[in-house]
Amino acid sequence: MTAKETWFVYMLRCADGSLYTGVTTDPERRLRQHNAGKASKYTRVRRPVTIVFREEGHTRGGALSREAAIKRMTRRAKLLLARRSGAGSGKPGQGAG
Repeated sequence: MTAKETWFVYMLRCADGSLYTGVTTDPERRLRQHNAGKASKYTRVRRPVTIVFREEGHTRGGALSREAAIKRMTRRAKLLLARRSGAGSGKPGQGAG
């Protein structure tokens, strides 16, 4: 896969403790957009946000499917996923540490 074809699924922890999940081709740029209030209505009023989960190696369709699967998870399962991976940058199913 080339850099342009690689999509990431990410999860943010908002200042109010809530979680937000999304997809992007550039997680660092997207984090800056969220913290600047330019990314989503949800995070705009819940800044600052931090990345607690990041998974790479997806196609766009694969990333959207994984995002939907994560959004269906319970909060507890999402927190466990984030804890297991750190703010990982591993391949799907792999944490960074």
